[in-house]
Amino acid sequence: MPLPIPYPLLTGLLAALAAVGPFSIDTYLPVFPMIAAELGASRLEVQQSLTAYMAPFAAMVLWHGTVSDALGRRRVLIVAMLLYAASSLACAFATDIRWLWLGRALQGVCAGAGMVVGRAVVRDLLEGARAQRLMSHVMMVFGIAPAVAPIVGGLLVGIGGWRSIFAMLAGLGLVLALTCWRWLPESLPPERRQRIHPLELAHAYRSVLVQPVFMTLSGAMALNFAGFFIYVLSAPMFLMHHLGLEADAFGWFFVPTVSGMVIGSMVSGRMAGRWSQRRAIASGYLVMGGAVAINLTVSSALPPVLPWSLVFAPIYTFGMALAMPALTLMALDCFPLRRGLAASCQGFLQMGLNALVAGALAPMVWASTLGLAIGAATLTLAGGLLFVLWWRRLAGSAQSLSPR
Repeated sequence: MPLPIPYPLLTGLLAALAAVGPFSIDTYLPVFPMIAAELGASRLEVQQSLTAYMAPFAAMVLWHGTVSDALGRRRVLIVAMLLYAASSLACAFATDIRWLWLGRALQGVCAGAGMVVGRAVVRDLLEGARAQRLMSHVMMVFGIAPAVAPIVGGLLVGIGGWRSIFAMLAGLGLVLALTCWRWLPESLPPERRQRIHPLELAHAYRSVLVQPVFMTLSGAMALNFAGFFIYVLSAPMFLMHHLGLEADAFGWFFVPTVSGMVIGSMVSGRMAGRWSQRRAIASGYLVMGGAVAINLTVSSALPPVLPWSLVFAPIYTFGMALAMPALTLMALDCFPLRRGLAASCQGFLQMGLNALVAGALAPMVWASTLGLAIGAATLTLAGGLLFVLWWRRLAGSAQSLSPR
């Protein structure tokens, strides 16, 4: 079936929508000290603005896909991006840390719509290897955001201070809303939509969240991402305190990290249809395991120093990008008529874990580079164990839910 929108435009738009979530985090990481000084807050209070963003982000991704199952994908994306623009302006005008927390929480409420609904759009439009290829290409473009975001943030600070970062995010939300209104087709026709009924929804959520195949694959994906994201969340401590970098030098970490993700996504797209999904995931775990081993060795044997303390990062994200498209699609395929709801649950698991890492795990381990390496290794190992569980016990079972 031909796409109703040019492939490059669809790829770029879905990637940009998915990138809103991480872009809202990475852009302002270099200015934590400035925010603390201007708002009279401690470093920990500024760090908690991440948790203020990610906790409602995780809660709301449970609903973005479900609402899009009922109202359509396009409408949800447009409204969410308009609300995101308004909440970004609230952050830009914050006069104390509590106001910033509130603005970040409102951002979190709507920022996840692009990530969740975009996954459902991919599966609405394409199937099989074509869907995996599009998901890989979306990830490839999406992967550029974490590298660009802190660089953009550093440049904006020099021009208009830290508030200009949130003004830029407001502009981004507005541009995406207008782009969706002008070019994004509705991928879910009215006859395929699901009504919002409390009892039916409760049953549907329960069915998804207790389904072994879905939970195992989605849990593995969330843990893999957290193994890398713990460094993003700890970037001010890791890069500025341990490695002694300035706010405009975050590219030392983000550029190679994202390069690994982009190359891994390219390889994943090329191998779609040639490699089985199981092989793609297993290959990704082999690469991530090697990166974790390198990181633990370097962190144990050497003091924090460039470039050795960053060697693991592009290797890890390369492996993560190999595994993630297959994990994502295999989990969504458990619920062919509730892909929006399933994508919401998938996003909830991922962002809920990230919020936990931001609020609890990262502050526990960021005192040393070895602590961070152990934290990342533990998360990756847990994801690998879930994949092994799926391979050994669940891969051959017919446990997908009946359509609802």
